[in-house]
Amino acid sequence: MTSGASTPPPPPGPPSRQTVALVDEDMSLKFTGFEIVRWKALVWRIGTIASLGSLALVGHWSPKLWLRWVARERAFKDLEDGLIVVETPFRTLILEFLRTLDYPYPASTAFTPSIAVSTPSQLNGNGGSSPRPLSGDLGVLKMVEHRYTRYLLDPKSGLFASIRDWRDPAWTKLPLLKAGLTTETRSQRHTVFGKNVVDVEAKSTLALLVEEVLHPFYIFQIASIILWSIDDYYYYAFCIALISAISIGSTLIETKQTIERMREMSRFSCPVRILCDGSWKTIDSSELVPGDIVDLINPPLALFPADMVLLSGDAIVNESMLTGESVPVSKIPIREEQLGRFNENGEIDADIAKSFLYSATKVVRIRGDAPGAGQPQALGLVVRIGFNTTKGSLVRSMLFPKPMGFKFYRDSMRFIIFLAGLAGLGFMASAVQFVELGVKWHTIVLRALDLITVVVPPALPATLSIGTSFAISRLRKANIFCISPNRVNVGGKVNVVCFDKTGTLTEEGLDVLGVRCLDRSSDRFGEMYSDVHDLPSGPGKAQFLYALATCHSLKLVDGQIIGDPLDAKMFEFTKWTLEEGQAGLPARRGDSHRIGDRPTALVQTIVRPPGSSGFRLEDALKAGTRHAHFLELGVIRTFEFVSALRRMSVIVKRLKSTSMEIYVKGAPEVMVDICDPDSFPQDYANLLGYYTKRGYRVIAIAGKSVEGLSWLKAQRMKREQAESNLRFLGLIIFENKLKPDTTSAIHVLRAAHITCRMVTGDNPRTAVSVARECGIVSQSAHVFYPTFIAGNAQTREAKLEWSSVDDESLKLDDYSLKPLAPPLHHTTDSIDILYQDYAIVVSGDVFRWMLNNAPLETLQRVSW
Repeated sequence: MTSGASTPPPPPGPPSRQTVALVDEDMSLKFTGFEIVRWKALVWRIGTIASLGSLALVGHWSPKLWLRWVARERAFKDLEDGLIVVETPFRTLILEFLRTLDYPYPASTAFTPSIAVSTPSQLNGNGGSSPRPLSGDLGVLKMVEHRYTRYLLDPKSGLFASIRDWRDPAWTKLPLLKAGLTTETRSQRHTVFGKNVVDVEAKSTLALLVEEVLHPFYIFQIASIILWSIDDYYYYAFCIALISAISIGSTLIETKQTIERMREMSRFSCPVRILCDGSWKTIDSSELVPGDIVDLINPPLALFPADMVLLSGDAIVNESMLTGESVPVSKIPIREEQLGRFNENGEIDADIAKSFLYSATKVVRIRGDAPGAGQPQALGLVVRIGFNTTKGSLVRSMLFPKPMGFKFYRDSMRFIIFLAGLAGLGFMASAVQFVELGVKWHTIVLRALDLITVVVPPALPATLSIGTSFAISRLRKANIFCISPNRVNVGGKVNVVCFDKTGTLTEEGLDVLGVRCLDRSSDRFGEMYSDVHDLPSGPGKAQFLYALATCHSLKLVDGQIIGDPLDAKMFEFTKWTLEEGQAGLPARRGDSHRIGDRPTALVQTIVRPPGSSGFRLEDALKAGTRHAHFLELGVIRTFEFVSALRRMSVIVKRLKSTSMEIYVKGAPEVMVDICDPDSFPQDYANLLGYYTKRGYRVIAIAGKSVEGLSWLKAQRMKREQAESNLRFLGLIIFENKLKPDTTSAIHVLRAAHITCRMVTGDNPRTAVSVARECGIVSQSAHVFYPTFIAGNAQTREAKLEWSSVDDESLKLDDYSLKPLAPPLHHTTDSIDILYQDYAIVVSGDVFRWMLNNAPLETLQRVSW
């Protein structure tokens, strides 16, 4: 249903129009209030009967015309049983009925400051004076539900507010959350939010049939079949009718099966224990409301039933359902400052995400703080439920995908319109000739309409539907599923495929090829060591080994080490043992990771060399003990890996040491900015280029020692302070082998003239090597990479130079990106490069600079 003519101005008075921004979906909706005029609706029904349903079809295809005839625009707050017309950015109109719920509670319980909508920017053409503040109970709550998202009508502003952004003002102080909710408060929130289920509505077969049959193409088919039957084309009419029936039937079956699969996949509930009226009780997770305090340990959870923040304890979860990454993620309790920031703006930044438990993510392990006062050890605060959760948004995006403006579809419609115009011209020409020949009007109409059905093929959509159904069936046999059948036709028009590298083109896991430590005496790298026992002794070598053993985010679950595969391989290379810090150690004063004064562990992880026996974990923090002959390292604090920084770091305490060490692991390119330049060996660039050029993944290690650093100061240290003035320690080299089917798959795509691209976060030289190995780039092609020769990524007037990966004397013109003539002294036949195939590799900072500052022509050449 699409909108038609221009919109008339709104009536004066309170708002009847509103623009609602959907930040998560990067779009906005336009709400307009309408009230049906009964006498106009009666006239419309009479017209529908008189026109044998034709008027109803016109109203179905053009809802704006129907609204203009039977309804009038009215302020939201004055509507009783009206309609809310929702207009999407794609000029589609959707009619939603306004619902009224009994709500004998104060307005402040539903309309918190987080969903205030009294800003003038949300009005769309009309406003009116602001009503007086409400006092007392609301009595009724007006709402509209659009695509499983509820919008409440604020009686004060007269505008709608999405409950997805709802947050309780009490979510600022952790002690205030300790008592949970009361039964009355939970009843209020049940009315506002509904059930905590992601339940996809299953349309009846009749509703789906009507929706399919009322499509303009099928109406055209039905009219054509009737016309052919009148003209005695029974066999042809029967064939088209049969094809159409098969098409409609297959579409209905596929749609019903898809919806049923979506329902099975999305609906989930389990028993949970919540804190209500000061005591614990077990309920079904579908009854959860925002603000509930949930015991995460008892009963055990397999999946999280709602979006929650972790208040106490720690968790390891698998978020592959949301991110596609199978690596488990560690979660830590939220700090009071973070909770206040989330309550203020509702944004889940990288810092808050470490304490955010997403709905439907798998629980790998949950551990609690030391128990106290009979309270559970691990607590979660419910902040979003149902379709308001991240899982709900994902399901909603699958149910209602954004229309894609494919040129393929636009050209198809233009072709059909052209055929219709051609048929119209033929209709007029033949009609004139028939009149001159004295043919009866009945025959003239039949022949003219028959001409239209010949020029505009009525069986085209049915034929396409049947072909699409067969295609989807064949794809399903290969375990490839499609939730939008229309995309199958477009699949044949794909001309570019972009691949990730690690885990897609190459194997998921990495193998350690070896390590290269520094030889300070020669200021160069030492030899490659493929076994940790071969590492020579010395302070620098020991620090490098300690960094390998501690600079990771690995966890121990049921005796198994889990975490990033790269971290796991690196730690496995050291042959050390790992033990996690346990709860129950003395708590620090003012610890905001506690609820009910339960302490957290002071040491996150303990690592020991092979053959070393253990002792009490508290000893890892002491500067001198009788266990001084033991070597044991305790990880005091971890700065998690951040993709923008391309590194992670840890603060480590060694038994018997009066200092703490800081170790950093990351991409070799970023180490230049955070390490002392004098700490790099002379052959750093050459050795790095040697390995990356051959497709190996290289990770750099750096570190420093901080004397007199206490536990408390370590917790307060900023990341920028920790990751500065470091000493470079060495490199660890990983080999990442291609998957067995990668090369053949690339060759098949290239044979079909489909361009292949690689998108990776690895070193550009590593990417080039893998691209050549799998066939994305031919072995003989030169690959050019850009570097800044003036300015940097933050400089608008910066200048790039494009050089060959294999021979830096070969350049590209920085505007046309065409090869320049090689130097005169060049001894090879590289002058042929002017006519050879070549490729380019672009890093993220360069591409970002080009998006902002490069000429459009250059950017287009980079893109293709």
